[in-house]
Amino acid sequence: MATETDTREIHIPANLLDELDRYIGDLKIDLNSERRKGYLIQILHKAQSLFGFLPEPLQIIISQKLNISHAEISGVISFYNYFTATPKGRYRISVCMGTACFVKGGEKLLEEFEKFLEIKAGEVTPDGKYSIDALRCIGACGLAPVVMINDKIYGNVTVKQVGDIIEDCLLMEAEA
Repeated sequence: MATETDTREIHIPANLLDELDRYIGDLKIDLNSERRKGYLIQILHKAQSLFGFLPEPLQIIISQKLNISHAEISGVISFYNYFTATPKGRYRISVCMGTACFVKGGEKLLEEFEKFLEIKAGEVTPDGKYSIDALRCIGACGLAPVVMINDKIYGNVTVKQVGDIIEDCLLMEAEA
């Protein structure tokens, strides 16, 4: 079961918004120049690293700060697979579906994670702890099939290891 993101209000923490403001200010962007659009992807990367995702209210704030239409910003976010407008879990499980990983069982791994967590790719567990995504390729083909949890890579993963990988997340949480 996934969390409902379109019906709940999105809270944008003021301290993170201040940090994004400082970041944009440090870029010294000329808002009258067409070159300002060249900063968009860089700013979206920063915003997503701060907030974890790019909700519509944040997109609107960025569009106002750069004097770029919200539609243009939304188009960039939807075009690039890296960007997301929906929240992700504290543990972002990414299963590689590149050719090498797919051939070596990536699809079965994805199905097992979905079954184990009772959510589908693109969804978040109701407690906000886990989300699952399928990625095109993460560039670790020699370790296929590959699963990435946040920034940690697991290589040569088998379906039998899925439960252990989830347990590893719980250990990471206990250490934090």
